[in-house]
Amino acid sequence: MIPPWRATGPREYLASLEQFGIKLGLTTIAALCEALGSPERTFPSLLIAGTNGKGSAAAFADEALRAAGYRTGRYTSPHLIRLEERFHLDGGPVDPARLDAALEEIRTAADDLRRRGTLETYPTYFEVTTMAAFLLFARARVDAAVLEVGLGGRFDATNIVTPIASAITSIACDHERHLGSTLAAIAGEKAGIVKAGVPTIIGDLPADARAVVVETCRERQAPLVHALDGVEVRASTSGGETTVRLRTPSEDYGAVRLALRGDHQVRNAVVAVRLLETVRLKADRIPRAAVRAGLERARWPGRLDLRRLADGRSVLVDGAHNPDGAAAFARYAGAEYADGLPIVFGAMLDKDLPGMIAALAPVSRPLVLTRAPGERAAPVETLLAAARSAGVDAVAEPDVERALARAWSVAPAVAAVGSLYLAGAVLSLIEALTPPGEPVDAT
Repeated sequence: MIPPWRATGPREYLASLEQFGIKLGLTTIAALCEALGSPERTFPSLLIAGTNGKGSAAAFADEALRAAGYRTGRYTSPHLIRLEERFHLDGGPVDPARLDAALEEIRTAADDLRRRGTLETYPTYFEVTTMAAFLLFARARVDAAVLEVGLGGRFDATNIVTPIASAITSIACDHERHLGSTLAAIAGEKAGIVKAGVPTIIGDLPADARAVVVETCRERQAPLVHALDGVEVRASTSGGETTVRLRTPSEDYGAVRLALRGDHQVRNAVVAVRLLETVRLKADRIPRAAVRAGLERARWPGRLDLRRLADGRSVLVDGAHNPDGAAAFARYAGAEYADGLPIVFGAMLDKDLPGMIAALAPVSRPLVLTRAPGERAAPVETLLAAARSAGVDAVAEPDVERALARAWSVAPAVAAVGSLYLAGAVLSLIEALTPPGEPVDAT
């Protein structure tokens, strides 16, 4: 990979930073924020963490704020196809030229900080994209920003902000190398987003994880809202879509058809609603109609994302990148595909591969193992070994395009599940298979 000092453009510079991997801590992002005028302080933020569901909750919240008439920024990661996807302004990806200008500005500031000795190392890829989000949102004068935590919480670059409200959607085992091997340890990292006096909404957490978050909120005197407390919610599914009747202690939202698929989205929607109920922007609460619109209009590509081609083939794309996510996918697929369906699976090497494969096995007809894009991706030999250890029969096809073709040779309706990098690769292939001017049917 090209060294950062030899990169000729902002995108090449950003790509060169991937070699530094993950570096948790707030020292670098704090230095960059100070050097660039503390743009993260110029707008109110909602900060959302969680093992699963944080991106969905962010999508619900962002759409609701927009429906209420506010100009919003939304920062999520990773992107599926294009870098611009990480930075949404008013519901759409940021203009590429504006993003490039922000990246170049950050590069200049980082180089200056290194020359002066303020920074000993280069910033990471994620630190630079987070800083870019702050600059873009500040320059756009957003009324509010919805920020998805990248990894953990305590030392994630997004945690440099002091939000007006925070949420933790869920806690399960994932990224154990960085966050710890127990739910309590992982909860301690995610509870790092709790700020003194800032309301925190939590989803349905395991008891030992919940105890850690509750104690952290008590210590920091942060108002705590258990999302499901006092809530009446009834859900029904038809044709793969979920309708909920939702009443919270402060509002009756009636029957709402969720834009996002899967029964797990009911819990994510409740967290988003309770988060929005705590928010006051320009002294106003978010209206009931806007909250309903957020639930009904949210888009979150690559998560139970059904894409249909004109020739009748389809692929259900889901970035279920840990065992809990794989189990949620399997519940949905088991309900919607009675006989199962061919599943293309690929994931990163540091994931619980046997656990994910075991969760998918009951609905896989067959399971086609492939290598997802990226240096950290598990090779098919490793995936085959993981399948054997889980007692699951599988076939292997290292190339993603050929793996997808192999699945389609079995049935016209297939799925691609695992890493979000795999999801991005499959969605890119779907774009390539779609004639120019003909939209992909995304439902």
